[in-house]
Amino acid sequence: MLIRMPRRGLILHTRTHWLLLGLALLCSLVLFMYLLECAPQTDGNASLPGVVGENYGKEYYQALLQEQEEHYQTRATSLKRQIAQLKQELQEMSEKMRSLQERKNIGANGIGYQGNKEQAPSDLLEFLHSQIDKAEVSIGAKLPSEYGVIPFESFTLMKVFQLEMGLTRHPEEKPVRKDKRDELVEVIEAGLEVINNPDEDDEQEDEEGPLGEKLIFNENDFIEGYYRMERDKGTQYELFFKKADLMEYRHVTLFRPFGPLMKVKSEMIDITRSIINIIVPLAERTEAFVQFMQNFRDVCIHQDKKIHLTVVYFGKEGLSKVKSILESVTSESDFHNYTLVSLNEEFNRGRGLNVGARAWDKGEVLMFFCDVDIYFSAEFLNSCRLNAEPGSQKGFWLLARFWLWNDLSVSVRFPDHWWI
Repeated sequence: MLIRMPRRGLILHTRTHWLLLGLALLCSLVLFMYLLECAPQTDGNASLPGVVGENYGKEYYQALLQEQEEHYQTRATSLKRQIAQLKQELQEMSEKMRSLQERKNIGANGIGYQGNKEQAPSDLLEFLHSQIDKAEVSIGAKLPSEYGVIPFESFTLMKVFQLEMGLTRHPEEKPVRKDKRDELVEVIEAGLEVINNPDEDDEQEDEEGPLGEKLIFNENDFIEGYYRMERDKGTQYELFFKKADLMEYRHVTLFRPFGPLMKVKSEMIDITRSIINIIVPLAERTEAFVQFMQNFRDVCIHQDKKIHLTVVYFGKEGLSKVKSILESVTSESDFHNYTLVSLNEEFNRGRGLNVGARAWDKGEVLMFFCDVDIYFSAEFLNSCRLNAEPGSQKGFWLLARFWLWNDLSVSVRFPDHWWI
């Protein structure tokens, strides 16, 4: 027993050694497989330069370089455009500074207050002449499309033909508005003054009548005229005159330049306490009223919060549903600023608006006569507040764009008695 013990220990030691070696190899194999699995997958076609697939790699990098080059070219073009704009603004500012410096030098050379007063009309005249120089009456303008052309409107002694009416109506304006009539009469008289009392630089010869007298034109010799307005420069007029017994026409071009802007008033308007009473006459159309209340909840209750709703309902059918809709809005949004007036008679919109207006007894309020089909926004309500005048009964037009539920557009005229 004592002789065999070393041999068994040697065998056991050898087996342990090989077992550890096998475990180490197994761990290495597992680690190698793990690294293979975790290695990032590479596309067989997207090879690096120098290995298989080198041609596709060149195309990829060329496309990338081209994309970067286009980006930098676009950026360079944008910077060049900004630089050009800055140069132009700098040049304009330099001209203004030069003009101010010249005026300052003139004042320093001894021209006092009286001289400055005499200089003002000259500056205004210079400005008006610059308006003429910038208008299309002197030089043409490059336009992006035909929609940029300012059209002419024609007129005679008795009629004005305007393009704003479109082709759906008669283009003749009936009646001609007083301010426009006075304007055109003044223009015709100015044209007659130019013809009958020409300046020395006018390219026309003094014509004589059959008996050798000076030929005088009057308003009956006016044939027709055209005018158009450039809103930032002025109005251009083309006038044509002709004597009945002469073959030649006289053509006069006039231009009424617009002067610089002048402040009339500057004020602060507080609309935070201005309540709008929306009056809606209704009969039976409960489904449309549901949609109206959805918009009313979103705009008036959640956003504006300074609204009172007055519903004037005609008849008995559908009245209970209207009440339940209003009660539902009250419970969901905690809204109690509404009045429901029930009339057991046939629907009459004017009657409903009158009853709804008289139902208000809480002081001054802005009234909005509304139909159940109308969709409005919070911005529109603020426009109503800004353009109405408390205590005034002047005729007031507010042309607002509405979008109905079927995406149609309508214009609404508000009543003369806007405030109550």
